[in-house]
Amino acid sequence: MAQKWTDYLSGTQSSLFKTAMKAPMLEKDHELELAQRWRDSKDQEALNELTKSYLRLVIAHANKVKNYGLPQTDLIQEGCIGLMEAAARFEPEREIRFSTYANWWIRSSMQDYILRNWSIVRTGTTAAHKSLFFNLRRIRAKLADGMDGPLSLKTKLEIAKELDVKVKDIEYMEGRMSGSDHSLNMSMGEQNDTEWQETLIDESEGPEESVIKTHDGRIKNAALKRAICQLSDREEIIIKERRLRNKGVTLAALGDRLGISKERVRQLENQALLKMKASMEMEQLKTDEF
Repeated sequence: MAQKWTDYLSGTQSSLFKTAMKAPMLEKDHELELAQRWRDSKDQEALNELTKSYLRLVIAHANKVKNYGLPQTDLIQEGCIGLMEAAARFEPEREIRFSTYANWWIRSSMQDYILRNWSIVRTGTTAAHKSLFFNLRRIRAKLADGMDGPLSLKTKLEIAKELDVKVKDIEYMEGRMSGSDHSLNMSMGEQNDTEWQETLIDESEGPEESVIKTHDGRIKNAALKRAICQLSDREEIIIKERRLRNKGVTLAALGDRLGISKERVRQLENQALLKMKASMEMEQLKTDEF
């Protein structure tokens, strides 16, 4: 069996380039034959020949996007994933070249990888954000004559028209691409030893607040139980079914259960709530006096 094209990925980058450049270009008929053998018979040798012949496409795309600061080997690996996806989905009977079809999958796979890894902050993966991420710098340079600083409204409108996106998407992506990721352990300035992480506010509860909240919760629960104990049997049933369940029982259902009208259930509920309010207010007064 011929050596699998994936074996070359474990070698050096130079050996991968040599392998890609040595692989012969495929004639259309032979290309379709290989695609059919892979789709219909899962012929591994046909897949190896088909994909190895188009490794050059993967490398070409990796060179185009190398300025995004990600390792070229990682970009090539992602492109190879796109190439394999193209081989799995290709339909020979549609009579288009495999290279044309694979080109889209390779580019898409690399672009998705760049969007996921360009920043630790998610950049956005909508169609508009994706288009802006890969085209904003180029179009900005053309329309703004290389000027730095924020885009003018006029330039934003021109970019929005050219890329068929909304101005707010341009403003979002401009803000994301104008900054870069920094370590929280970095100093805030040359003359300042304070690290950025020291300025972050911890909004979670402190130990004292947590203990106080737990203590108060226990007191309120105990007061609630004592208030319920002062209700009549029917009032207690109504409060528990109407107020202490995630989904309260309807007045009509309780009326049928207790053999009274739903209006009477409503009256008893209001009466019980007033009793409980008075009881808990009395508990609070005792606590305050203490």
